[in-house]
Amino acid sequence: MVPVKPRSVLLSVRDRLKGAPDGFYVVVGGITPTPLGEGKSTTTVGLGQALGAHLGRKVVTCLRQPSQGPTFGIKGGAAGGGYSQVIPMEEFNLHLTGDIHAITAANNLLAAAIDARIFHEATQSDKALFNRLCPANFYGKRAFAKVMLGRLKRVGIEKTDPNQLTPEEVKKFARLDIDPETITWRRVMDVNDRFLRKVTIGQGSEEKGMTRETGFDISVASEIMAVLALTTSLADMRERLGKMVIGSSRAGDPVTADDLGLGGALTVLMKDAIHPTLMQTLEGTPVFVHAGPFANIAHGNSSIVADQIALKLVGSEGFVVTEAGFGADIGTEKFFNIKCRYSGLTPQCAIIVATVRALKMHGGGPEVVAGKPLDLAYKSENVELVRAGCGNLVKHIENTRAYGVNVIVAINMFSTDTEAELGAVKSAALDAGAFDAVVCTHYAHGGEGAVELGYAVQRACERHSAPLKFLYPREISIKEKIALIAKSYGADGVEYSPEAEKKIEIYSRQGFSNLPICVAKTQYSFSHQPERKGVPKGFVLPIRDIRASVGAGFIYPLVGTMSTMPGLPTRPCFYDIDLDLATGKVLGLS
Repeated sequence: MVPVKPRSVLLSVRDRLKGAPDGFYVVVGGITPTPLGEGKSTTTVGLGQALGAHLGRKVVTCLRQPSQGPTFGIKGGAAGGGYSQVIPMEEFNLHLTGDIHAITAANNLLAAAIDARIFHEATQSDKALFNRLCPANFYGKRAFAKVMLGRLKRVGIEKTDPNQLTPEEVKKFARLDIDPETITWRRVMDVNDRFLRKVTIGQGSEEKGMTRETGFDISVASEIMAVLALTTSLADMRERLGKMVIGSSRAGDPVTADDLGLGGALTVLMKDAIHPTLMQTLEGTPVFVHAGPFANIAHGNSSIVADQIALKLVGSEGFVVTEAGFGADIGTEKFFNIKCRYSGLTPQCAIIVATVRALKMHGGGPEVVAGKPLDLAYKSENVELVRAGCGNLVKHIENTRAYGVNVIVAINMFSTDTEAELGAVKSAALDAGAFDAVVCTHYAHGGEGAVELGYAVQRACERHSAPLKFLYPREISIKEKIALIAKSYGADGVEYSPEAEKKIEIYSRQGFSNLPICVAKTQYSFSHQPERKGVPKGFVLPIRDIRASVGAGFIYPLVGTMSTMPGLPTRPCFYDIDLDLATGKVLGLS
């Protein structure tokens, strides 16, 4: 099949189909993975191919846009694999429509504006600062910029003529008085670079000694990425971007992007990124690619608008298959408690992707290390080791069923798996209350290898009737919400660093305690310690810091040593990536 060029799908499609019924909504999560991944993206694509190309159902698959950090780092691309892939794979895994570049530019413009504003406020009088913020035009008249009107309202000034402000009002309006110690906004880039995690800025001679310690995050960890994924319209995106809080004033008030005058400019940078990108699978079924927040350091789901458009397009008998990042303890949990809470959409079915390999690891098998050959234990039959690891699968099934959806386990079969091992996984899943458990061979056979999964998904969706249940109500305190999430991991409790305690007090006082929680933690364990496999017991979840993504709409606690800027391994994927100079074909990208 010759792949069609990726193209944008306008939001007006959703508006045009406003009265049309929605299709069935299916989310794909997974068990706690090995560093090699368990084929969740491949399963998502394979299921879409099965439903559309083999079972004759209308289907749209919704995926996140991959970050170039892991593409060139340790994980590689995210287009699926084998005969269940999104094409053209090279465009999918690289720049695509430039959405991540737009996010990077917008994020760093805001970062530059923060430090520039601190610099200018420190070097100018109130009057000089105000005159530069509201300069007279050619005719000597002055007016507030549109974005400034919101600032005036927030500080309690009803006047709209700059010439009418008193000296006290001039100071109140013009001086943000940002406390550098409270700034949470960091610069970003779409590269894994551990040496940018902590940097000192302002060391140039012209910055007059105004140095500040800060750091870089990877671009997909930017709040702007989360805004893109959770927005529902252009107007909603403009509001969310303007509401993003970058820190506090010395008086303890939140300082927003709109206070800095930047909400409109950020929206201009993001105006094209709001439209999902249409691609296709190897078997010609449609795929929407949009947004790409990580699940371990963000909420890990593709965009609300992509799902909304897709649900209208497939109609009442069709299916939308959307992916939630990493294990169900983080990606699927955030799908329900953050994404569904804001979208208002109710899924009928949740899939948990499992592999014999990962379950052996959780049962006590040897360490799995990316780039190193697998131990023989993973290539030879050991049913007892599989059974020992099924506790991890059972825990994920129990957690996911609590949301009121039918749960199906998709067993992604490898060539070394035996019938006895696969049977053990299926029995454990069904005993734990899964609606069904299906062995899949979509990597080797494309959609045909996921047909039985497709049939199971149809039955699960058609028989679903329960209402969506959230893990926690928004109205309870930040600590109460974190405690309920920690309990779902199996933690005995939660401990907070002094910095985290301070942030909770600040955000509660500023009125943000009703926001959902987005825990940033390792994807390799239910606990905060990646080496603890299976179903860890007897641990306390340590919260070292807490940040607020007010524009996106969540509070995110940082658990343990979780970093928001990945590093490169000893042998990154980029060693294998090159260009065929004769044909222009990209080589080694997987």
